[in-house]
Amino acid sequence: MAGSSGGGRSGGALRSPEPAREVKTCRSCGRRIEYRKKWERHWADIAYCSDACRARKIRAVDSALEGWLLEHLSAGSRGSGVDPAAAAAALERDAGSLHEPARSAARRLVNRGLAEMIQRGVVVDPSTAKGPVTLRRPR
Repeated sequence: MAGSSGGGRSGGALRSPEPAREVKTCRSCGRRIEYRKKWERHWADIAYCSDACRARKIRAVDSALEGWLLEHLSAGSRGSGVDPAAAAAALERDAGSLHEPARSAARRLVNRGLAEMIQRGVVVDPSTAKGPVTLRRPR
């Protein structure tokens, strides 16, 4: 090919790799917080992934959901799992109102190392898992 440099790079300067940053998870929803350049000076102070999570924080019902999940994880046999939707159904006051808080409680337990989140028998990342999930004790 005539005129091809063969280097595979565009003509710009090489960027140095970004420094490794600690992995942070939201205190409210348990999802991974992605680094943003505008947070560079305040990265150590960031605790929530969004304004909605900052406003919601952790409520009494969130602690109750975590407690229910932990209780049923420890009561089950080694290979059995617990569906976060079952926690929502057990504590539910309004139809459908606790499904996302139950998943958030499950993510927080996974982030603390108290559980693993699985789908179809495979451990998944709680920040990106979609669809039905199950919690099990860590192996």
